[in-house]
Amino acid sequence: MNRMNEADERLIERATAYIEDLFQGNAGGHDAAHTLRVWRNARLIAEGEPDCDLLIVSLAALLHDADDHKLFHTENNRNARAFLAENGVPADTVERICAAVNDVSFSRNRGRKPGSIEGEIVQDADRLDAIGAIGVARTFAYGGEHGRSLEDSVKHFHDKLMLLKDMMNTETAKRLAAKRHAFLLSFLEELSEETDEV
Repeated sequence: MNRMNEADERLIERATAYIEDLFQGNAGGHDAAHTLRVWRNARLIAEGEPDCDLLIVSLAALLHDADDHKLFHTENNRNARAFLAENGVPADTVERICAAVNDVSFSRNRGRKPGSIEGEIVQDADRLDAIGAIGVARTFAYGGEHGRSLEDSVKHFHDKLMLLKDMMNTETAKRLAAKRHAFLLSFLEELSEETDEV
């Protein structure tokens, strides 16, 4: 795996600050805290993938929601591209980062595998943050913000979250997902018991 130099680390710091500013005031599950968890997940997964480019992984993870269609009305990764251009990232690197970013979305990439190891890592990192205890919390935060009923939020578990364990690309993510998936199962079982008592 490529190690990052000091200039790369400073770029990561600027990307983190950019994301914190971009998502200020967002509390619906797609916020700066989510992005930073995805970035940490991606770096953890990258440790097991020696052929990946850690700078591409890191920037794609940090910028993966910068143009999310649920949050922004941008086209062609405009926010991500603007940040990268302002920071002097070479054009070919920008394209690799944007390609990895575009591989992340669940709804837009159903049945399609990412085109690079970096895309696989960032997709896995994002999907890990959709399951487990944090996935439960984010589902209900998003549901509350968008007026979704408890029943509709639970339906989201079955429509998406319960599928993610078997859609992981990397061995590290598969291992981490198994534990988080088990938590989802136990949560849904407990929720079913409690709601059936009403």
